[in-house]
Amino acid sequence: QVQLVESGGGLVQAGDSLRLSCAASGRTFSSYAMGWFRQAPGKEREFVAAISWSGGSTRYADSVKGRFTISRDNAKNTVYLQMNSLKPEDTAVYYCAAGLTTIHTMRSGGMDYWGRGTLVTVSS
Repeated sequence: QVQLVESGGGLVQAGDSLRLSCAASGRTFSSYAMGWFRQAPGKEREFVAAISWSGGSTRYADSVKGRFTISRDNAKNTVYLQMNSLKPEDTAVYYCAAGLTTIHTMRSGGMDYWGRGTLVTVSS
């Protein structure tokens, strides 16, 4: 069992940066690939970024590539999402999720555990 709690969301202006954190409980955290997903109002949940269990491999959605960085600290049971050059279209609830999957096949339907999300609002 893994419980996930996101933090770090808020209201920022376009061009600003935010760092989201996802704290996990459970001794098996390091066994899971971790992902960040987001859901904007009226839209489906979409993949943002993924990181392998070791942290050695990452994957990003094209919309955030070059602006967002995912990382993890297995000693702290925490995964991060550094978001730079934020745009109004990044406005969404951001969720972290854990799954026994590869980062290359990661999708929202294949994740095992989810956090409750943190709201990021980017004003223009």
